[in-house]
Amino acid sequence: MPRQILEGIRILELGQLIAGPFAAKTLADFGAEIIKIEPPGQGDPLRKWRMLHEGTSVWWEAQSRSKQSVCVDLRQPEGQELVRRLAAQADVLIENFRPGAMEKWGLGWEALHALNPRLIMLRVSGYGQTGTKRDEPGFAAIGEAMAGLRHLTGEPGRPPVRAGLSLGDTIAGLHGAMGVLLALYDRDARGGQGQMIDTALYESVFNLSESLLPEYSVFGAVRQPAGGALPGIAPSNAYPCADGEYVLIAGNGDGIFVRLMRRMGRGDLADDPGLARNDGRAQRAAELDEAIGAWTRTLDSGAVLAALREADVPAGRIYNARDIAQDPHYRARDMIQEITSAKGLKVEMPGIVPKLSANPGAIRHRAPTLGEHTDAVLRGAGLDDEALRTLRGKGVIA
Repeated sequence: MPRQILEGIRILELGQLIAGPFAAKTLADFGAEIIKIEPPGQGDPLRKWRMLHEGTSVWWEAQSRSKQSVCVDLRQPEGQELVRRLAAQADVLIENFRPGAMEKWGLGWEALHALNPRLIMLRVSGYGQTGTKRDEPGFAAIGEAMAGLRHLTGEPGRPPVRAGLSLGDTIAGLHGAMGVLLALYDRDARGGQGQMIDTALYESVFNLSESLLPEYSVFGAVRQPAGGALPGIAPSNAYPCADGEYVLIAGNGDGIFVRLMRRMGRGDLADDPGLARNDGRAQRAAELDEAIGAWTRTLDSGAVLAALREADVPAGRIYNARDIAQDPHYRARDMIQEITSAKGLKVEMPGIVPKLSANPGAIRHRAPTLGEHTDAVLRGAGLDDEALRTLRGKGVIA
């Protein structure tokens, strides 16, 4: 296996559920050593989320691949001291508790930075470490709503819907991972020290909001939900076919639009000077959607897609999990990888993104059982067997 680019970077993960652990998972895929601190008993609640196999979530198997599990009770002073001991040897600490929780345990930024000036601390929270909402509880759904995403997601005139995934968490996790890489570069390539990275769920989603705020600030325009369409960019929508399926067609490039119209037999629209550029097409989006839908309804989805491939027009089916698992392109790109869990279950999961040519990432080992690495990690931090027995007897570790 080629050398992984984050090999030798030790990360202490104190987060639970999605955002912080997703950031750690992303870094683990490229070689970082992840020591995940979990509370004794049930551990990270994600172990029990969604569909379970013999008591453990299959989501857990994907989210916690290549990590080590250490059970420490952070409510006890001895547990807090263990985290300080591990933080003194770490490059990065990731946490996603509500602001103030780490300070309550004596594990805030100021304390840890004094202990280890080279430590980088990623803090993910609903609203950030400062501001008027700092102390409010914030989950991904609330962050998505505050950032404007929920308002845009859905059909006009109907209640907003969620995307079906915890986008706010994973988007925040990706921003957090990017922050860690920037801080590592500053520390190791430019002679800097450790620093604190403050990532908020709502800000991470808001960062992806494209023209939402600029259009309001200039025109006073409040963008509204538009179902499958993309307002101001046309034509781009989901269109019904004769077999009851829908296909997505993105005909919004100038040249692409002409090819689409000619393939549909609508040379009149292809040659219409008012439709030559997107601004003109956007004003007539409903007309174009009606014309495209009238064509797609005469063919089944396979015929529509074949015709558009021949015309070099971007189009595709709407995939579900079965479609993904059966698509050979995913396999060709190594985007579906399989691990065997601690209980012998074979689990397929998303592969590594992005793909580096010289230092590609890898899943190094399965997700850990609860506390699987407690003794080994703490021995590496200098504790002997007697100290481990004492801590276990007090319920500090498990």
